[in-house]
Amino acid sequence: MRTAGSVRPDRYVRAVPGPVRVEGPLRPWGARGSMGTVSTAIVLIESLTGNTWKAGEKIAANLQQAGWGVSSVCSIRKPDLHALEASDLVIVGSWTDGIFVTGQRPGGSGHLWAMPTIAGKRAAAFCTYALNPGKVPAKMSSILEARGATSLGGLALQRRRLDQHAEEYVARLLGNLAAA
Repeated sequence: MRTAGSVRPDRYVRAVPGPVRVEGPLRPWGARGSMGTVSTAIVLIESLTGNTWKAGEKIAANLQQAGWGVSSVCSIRKPDLHALEASDLVIVGSWTDGIFVTGQRPGGSGHLWAMPTIAGKRAAAFCTYALNPGKVPAKMSSILEARGATSLGGLALQRRRLDQHAEEYVARLLGNLAAA
């Protein structure tokens, strides 16, 4: 039985309330094997009410605290192409659309499919939700892979716990990067 603070080991996990438990040291991807250069990320966001935008800004701030450079936090509808090209990591965020507990999909998925190619880049997804995200992180990861990226997985962030879940997201993301 899963408790409120437990962390499931699979790749697509809905963030749960409670303490964040992350194994091993957190270090930026660029710190291991790239001559000490700081890696850069871009955060592309599709937001309806502003919750996903807030989550993206919190994720960017947590990445910067971990030693990463964040080249841009921008709308997926009008991405900063120069920053996208220069970034080592692409983080894509969207909101959960659907009927409360069934038929969930990434909000604005047409914009996700229309984003510029990210072939050869590492990418990760996140979504915000109110009640139940369903399989939205997995669906977003599939879109990222179809756009040419190497997907590092995804995570759902509950809109009332954005601070805690953004920290957990970055911790897991850096863990996935270190393991890759």
